Amino acid sequence: MSVKVDAFFDEATNSVSYLVSDPSSGDAMIIDPVLDFDAQSACTRSYSADKILAAVNAASLTVRYCAETHIHADHLSAGHYLKSKLGCQLLASARLPDIQDTFEKIYNVTVHHQPFDRLLEDAETLPLGTLRVTSIATPGHTPACMTLRVGDCAFVGDTLFMPDYGTARCDFPGGDAKVLYQSIHRIFDLPEATRVFTAHDYLAPGRSQYAWESSVGEQKRTNIHIGGGRSEQDFITLRTSRDRSLAIPKLMLPAVQVNIRAGQIPPAEGNGVQYLKIPVNTSLAHP
Repeated sequence: MSVKVDAFFDEATNSVSYLVSDPSSGDAMIIDPVLDFDAQSACTRSYSADKILAAVNAASLTVRYCAETHIHADHLSAGHYLKSKLGCQLLASARLPDIQDTFEKIYNVTVHHQPFDRLLEDAETLPLGTLRVTSIATPGHTPACMTLRVGDCAFVGDTLFMPDYGTARCDFPGGDAKVLYQSIHRIFDLPEATRVFTAHDYLAPGRSQYAWESSVGEQKRTNIHIGGGRSEQDFITLRTSRDRSLAIPKLMLPAVQVNIRAGQIPPAEGNGVQYLKIPVNTSLAHP
C-alpha cells in the first residue's frame, strides 16, 4: 500500500519529525514533533510544529494520531500543541508509565492524569485510512521505545541512526545494551526493503548532507555498531564503552519533565508562572 512520508528536520536539535499519510483517504499521523525551546530565555515557540500544520492544511489531511516513539531527551515535544490544533490522539508505548514513574521521582513531581490518549502494546494495530499502523516494542535506549510500522516504512525513533552513525545510547535510566541488541534484531527481521526512518541525524564523519532514510537491508549489512552480523556480546561491549564517553543531551533536564506530560509545560504555580525544575547533582549527571 502507498505511504506518503514528509520529513521535517530541526537542525537546532538534529531531530526529524514525520508526517505520514495515506493518499487514498487523506488520513495522516505525525511522529516525534518538536516544540522549539530556547534554553537561555526559557521560551517555547511553535515554528517547527507550525511547518507540519502548514503541510497538513496544504494537503487537506486529517491527522488521526500524533505519536512519540519514546520520551525524548534532546527536544521538547509538540504533541500537546498539535493536539490542541488538530484534535488528534496522542500515542506512546504501553511502557510509558515506567518512564513517568522514574522521572516523577527524579523531579519530585506527580503527573496526576495520563496525558496520552492511548498507550500501545507490542504488535497493536491502528487504522490509518486504508493503511495499518503497527507498534513494535523496541526497548533498550529507554524501556518505552517503540517502532511504528506503516506499510513499507518503519519509524524507529532513536533505536537506530543512519548506518554510518550507529545505534542509540543505553545509559539513560532503564536503558540496556543487551535489550537494545535484541530489539534491533526485531527490526532486522522485517523485509530487507523496508524503509527505515530515524528520529535524528548528526552528520557522520565524511558526510556533508543530513539524511534520515535507509533500509533494513542497509542497516543489517553496514550499520557501524550492529551490522555485518556483529555478535550480541561484541555489541554490548562496544555500546557500553561508547556510552561512558557521552555527555547528557543539553536539553535533557528541561525536556523530559515536559515530555512525560506529552509536551505540556508543568502547570502554573500560585503566581501564575510556569516553571521547569532542574535536579542538581543527581545520577542524571553521568558521566
